[in-house]
Amino acid sequence: MAKQKNSRAVIKNVINKHTKKDKKEISQLTIKIDKKLDNALVILSNQINISKNRLIEDILYESGILEEVDENYIG
Repeated sequence: MAKQKNSRAVIKNVINKHTKKDKKEISQLTIKIDKKLDNALVILSNQINISKNRLIEDILYESGILEEVDENYIG
């Protein structure tokens, strides 16, 4: 199982990241989620002015579930 940080800290880090820095373009991320969680993500993503998919990706990255990779990686 992936290492996870304190959940409030993860959300706080994602919010801080998107309220203080420029945005970069990314590919879309698609996953199935519960409707209540979807509504919460929509509200939060609108408040910090990023896409819901980007918000989900950043939460997964901050929690240690995803690892960011170099997009120019050849292997």
